[in-house]
Amino acid sequence: MILGRERLDAAPVECAGLLVIGDPHVSSRRPGRRKDPDWPAPVLTKLEHCVALANDRDLAPLLLGDLFERPVEPDESLKSRLIRILKGFRHRPLANVGNHDIRHTRLSDGDSLAMLAVSDVLDAVPESGPAAHYRVDGRLIGLGATPFGQAIPSEARGLFPGADHVVWLTHHDLAFGAGYPGAVPPEAIRGCALALNGHVHKRHAAVRIGDTLWFNPGNITRGSIDLIAHVPAAFVLSGDLSLSEERLPHAADVFDLTGRQVAADASPEAIGRVESAFVSLLQAETTTDLARSDDGALIREEIEAKFSRDQTPEPVRAAIRSLVEAAVTKRGL
Repeated sequence: MILGRERLDAAPVECAGLLVIGDPHVSSRRPGRRKDPDWPAPVLTKLEHCVALANDRDLAPLLLGDLFERPVEPDESLKSRLIRILKGFRHRPLANVGNHDIRHTRLSDGDSLAMLAVSDVLDAVPESGPAAHYRVDGRLIGLGATPFGQAIPSEARGLFPGADHVVWLTHHDLAFGAGYPGAVPPEAIRGCALALNGHVHKRHAAVRIGDTLWFNPGNITRGSIDLIAHVPAAFVLSGDLSLSEERLPHAADVFDLTGRQVAADASPEAIGRVESAFVSLLQAETTTDLARSDDGALIREEIEAKFSRDQTPEPVRAAIRSLVEAAVTKRGL
């Protein structure tokens, strides 16, 4: 089921390729250590660049989830600006549903992403399953998607009769290479040649597991300093399922590094590896420092660092994170 226009029953979308766009995290609230004076202009500029690229090369856009930073974006002006940008795509965007897009376990009418879908700005995928067909370079591609919190299928054979390839979108805590607590390794989806994952903020090299090549392109918005060396980019998917990088406009010096010591090699080689240059935490910021971010990110950093030092059990971490989120919301951050 698609929230928006039905796609599977319609003729395949004829296009020259697909434009894969990692999590934008559109928000009127500036991320903690970003120092941009005109937020959220950097995010909207990247999306405008995606529109120009897609229209110039006849690409159909795919959003990997977390279009919004918050399930309900309160800034009506920002939503109007975003709608104008999304309506600029020649081919209607299709969006998977990320954890930041939903207040509950599923996309609902109260979420801003659902409002865009029912307003015919884009199509959203609220339930895991087949979503659309695309005809690219004479090849028929069947596209499936699994929103955050839903089970990724292990079998895609038979879901897209006549398709030359099956591609699947996911938005999950998947471990690419070195994992982190709570992340699980991706698994093969039989009959699916390519799976594209959102949610994990950094780009990771593609890994093949059984029938499936898994790729995590990373966010187009750098919201935290562990992404200081991450290069925001969209990816063009061709009919033969090859992927090519299209770097998006971005500035290098966007983070306030007060209280942090960061060693970053800005050489093309280092950027190509897309590895964080995060080295060490020097000192805990003062209470005043911790309160200066728009979204409470600095105090979250300190709490997460203490969790790591103390090896805090996950249930305790979850409870404390919930209290912090409630406090940040109460302050109107």
